[in-house]
Amino acid sequence: MPTPSSPNLGRFVFKKTFVASVIALALVIAGCSDDAPGATTAVVPSGETAASTTPDFPRDVLGVTIPARPERIVSASATHTEMIYALGAGDRVVAVDMFSDYPAEVADRPKIDAFNLNLEAVAAFDPDLVILSFDPGDAAAGLAELGIPVILFPTAPATLQDAYDEMTAIGAAVGADRAAAGLVAALEAEVAGLVADIPVGDGESPTYYHELGEDLYSITSNTFIGSIYSLAGLRNIADPADDTGSGYPQLSAEYILQADPDFIFLADTVCCGQSAATLAGRPGWETLTAVREGRVIELDDDVASRWGPRIVDFLRTVTTAAYAGTG
Repeated sequence: MPTPSSPNLGRFVFKKTFVASVIALALVIAGCSDDAPGATTAVVPSGETAASTTPDFPRDVLGVTIPARPERIVSASATHTEMIYALGAGDRVVAVDMFSDYPAEVADRPKIDAFNLNLEAVAAFDPDLVILSFDPGDAAAGLAELGIPVILFPTAPATLQDAYDEMTAIGAAVGADRAAAGLVAALEAEVAGLVADIPVGDGESPTYYHELGEDLYSITSNTFIGSIYSLAGLRNIADPADDTGSGYPQLSAEYILQADPDFIFLADTVCCGQSAATLAGRPGWETLTAVREGRVIELDDDVASRWGPRIVDFLRTVTTAAYAGTG
């Protein structure tokens, strides 16, 4: 399983959420909308709240002892911020990383720099739980020495199940176990429904190119986002080009032109201003089938780089683009 590391990569988030994080940290280089329904929220049994279903504390979560239900949470990871809010615990978040921008309520939370985490600045929020997906300068150990429980997710998930496991762990950490179970069940049902609606054809599956940035870095099927495309029944043109097995090969314009993908998905619309129009203006790209036939899909960078509750929106965007009018 590939293990690209980042402060959310959104951790997949610097988008360049993902571009700067994954490429700078996983590949050790310097890296540079579609319709999106509201995020799926936790399903809690009727008459209950996430708080009322809180199990007893203290408890152990991923090897970390959490003495009491956290009331002051610092999330230095945009993906996990989305998870916390989806679980109904957003009112207990006292600070977030600079890339946490969803849901809208997070805008008024104080921001911290997840790439250069200042322990004193974090401790000043008097947190009783800190969530990290990047550990600059052994911040987790430093915070633990201050008596602050820290949950660290150091690698990106490779599959939906990995993402569900993180949601479950976050639910356990914040004392919203039932809410987490409901959220995972809802996402599983939505994903299953979208996959079941994919038409079965006799020919080869459509091909695609997923663009992380103008430098033509892409993803393979062995990454989390690549696994979502695989669920949608698409074939990745970048897979044969990943000689190092990093999961994030840099392609050339010549390679992409020769592969002539059926679909192009742009995950660099916000960070880098890319669009179907800018692609058509690249030398030779106007000849690509996806460009000529209007099959360039402009993604929301964040939705296409995080593995939180909105991942079902990303899958819906992909399946709608690939199979609209078929079946």
